[in-house]
Amino acid sequence: MKELQLKYGCNPNQKPSRIYMKEGELPIQVLMGKPGYINFLDALNGWQLVRELKKATGLPAATSFKHVSPAGAAIGLPLSETLARIYWVDDCGELSPLACAYARARGADRMSSFGDFIALSDICDKDTAMLIKREVSDGVIAPGYEPEALEILGQKKNGNYNVIQIDENYVPAPVEHKEVFGITFEQGRQELPINDELLANIVTKNKDIPADALRDMKIALITLKYTQSNSVCFVKDGQAIGIGAGQQSRVHCTRLAGQKADNWLLRQCPKVMDLPFIDGIRRADRDNAIDVYIGEECMDVLADGAWQKVFKTRPEVFTREEKRAWLDQMDGVTLGSDAFFPFSDNIERAHKSGVKYIAQPGGSVRDDLVIECCDKYGMAMAFTGIRLFHH
Repeated sequence: MKELQLKYGCNPNQKPSRIYMKEGELPIQVLMGKPGYINFLDALNGWQLVRELKKATGLPAATSFKHVSPAGAAIGLPLSETLARIYWVDDCGELSPLACAYARARGADRMSSFGDFIALSDICDKDTAMLIKREVSDGVIAPGYEPEALEILGQKKNGNYNVIQIDENYVPAPVEHKEVFGITFEQGRQELPINDELLANIVTKNKDIPADALRDMKIALITLKYTQSNSVCFVKDGQAIGIGAGQQSRVHCTRLAGQKADNWLLRQCPKVMDLPFIDGIRRADRDNAIDVYIGEECMDVLADGAWQKVFKTRPEVFTREEKRAWLDQMDGVTLGSDAFFPFSDNIERAHKSGVKYIAQPGGSVRDDLVIECCDKYGMAMAFTGIRLFHH
């Protein structure tokens, strides 16, 4: 198959629409559904991300994509009891490594992952398919599917759930093209390997980066390679916990990613985990309620007439002081940035979310001030010398 006609482009009025190969065959098969233009953008970017995570870490990887940026990305490390609870998979028993990867990728930022497109590094197994079946999602791409997994996925959307299989041996041409306003752009593909050598230039007084932090640096940078710029990524224990994408200001990327990382930790507080939800509440309504409850507009869900729709009894307010005390426990977080930090305000904000390790290109005229700020907090920072913009 050299081409595939699509229903429409980014928007319904953008017709005609198709994907095609100028030379050779398309490296994908649509096993179910009818993916659209944005679905394929998410699928192909997501596949590159998980393929690279698997290569860098040796573990199965998954990502949850929305609007051509990852909402979450993770490798298949086992889930703690707490993480299983906040990801709503504690009723699933022991999960496969690939299912753990998807639970982490989907669970880190459930608000952003609603209606996601999933990419899996390995053949989709039954456990992973069962998790996907429970969530509101547009589709999945993987190098293959176990027969039982396909049967499970076929039950979503009355058999119209988008399931794509990609040839894992496909290698694209080294030069890529993109057309904007009738003008063709050409560039070499971003094939930069994210490895130990890239992270060897540690510029802070603290030069101790343990193996798990080095792994998390790679996860952060690989995630950023496929995130719309400007972008910043917070990683903890093998998964992205906060991604700030597409912001014009670097510090706004850091604030956005940091707030998402904070929300991830706040959801692990017993006060949040024990919220008394009404029986039969829908998963999306529960996620929305948690997001509001831990935010600054908590009265939107705690006011009389509002809380009764969500909770059996009215929860106490999660005060700013309580939240700060809980967040102050966070430590050992890794931060990656796709371009240099121009001011130390980014480091100050990162510190509030427990960042201990940083990977960024360096090259700002204020590098000395950024390094000085890292030294103030005992952080270890590596300069990669390489920018990772993605558009």
